Amino acid sequence: MISKFQSTLRVAGAFAWLVCIGAFLAGAASAEDLGPPVGLKAPDVGTRPDQTGKPRTLPDLMGKNGLVLMFFRSADWCPYCQAQLIDMNGGNAEIEKRGYRVAALSYDSPEILQAFTAKRHIAFTFLSDPKSEVIDTYKLRDPQYPPGSRAYGVPRPIILILDRNEVIKAKLYEESYKVRPPVAAVISKLDEMGKGS
Repeated sequence: MISKFQSTLRVAGAFAWLVCIGAFLAGAASAEDLGPPVGLKAPDVGTRPDQTGKPRTLPDLMGKNGLVLMFFRSADWCPYCQAQLIDMNGGNAEIEKRGYRVAALSYDSPEILQAFTAKRHIAFTFLSDPKSEVIDTYKLRDPQYPPGSRAYGVPRPIILILDRNEVIKAKLYEESYKVRPPVAAVISKLDEMGKGS
């Protein structure tokens, strides 16, 4: 015979299990909702200055097959971003062999981006979005930083793979800004996409 206490424990256990499953599913849904959805045309970035101050648009950044568009926090003060950008640079030639170019966007000024690219010999284009207008258009602003914080306006880090028509074909990101998809994952995704076309 099941006591009232055992019955209560079973109900509580089942409830806890449902809460865990719900949290997992909610986390998966919110992660999938980061940024614009796969399958839609990427929002226009307008004309943004690159690290040299030259005005750039999405169409003039495209490779023959598309663009790997990275959103990152800062090349100036974020060590996780710096490591990711250096890693991406290491695979840039392989990405270009696949017909894609790389562009990386942050709220950093062109001068900060230029200093980083010169110091680290980065071969791809950086875009400056100092007022976080593109970051907001893509719905990527990290809400944990209040106005006045050094990090106010930074995006949640993400990599979007766009085809030649600017349609988002894939998104790569992690839940924590401290963990980033490696360039090998980007190349693997491009290879996977290449097999499907």
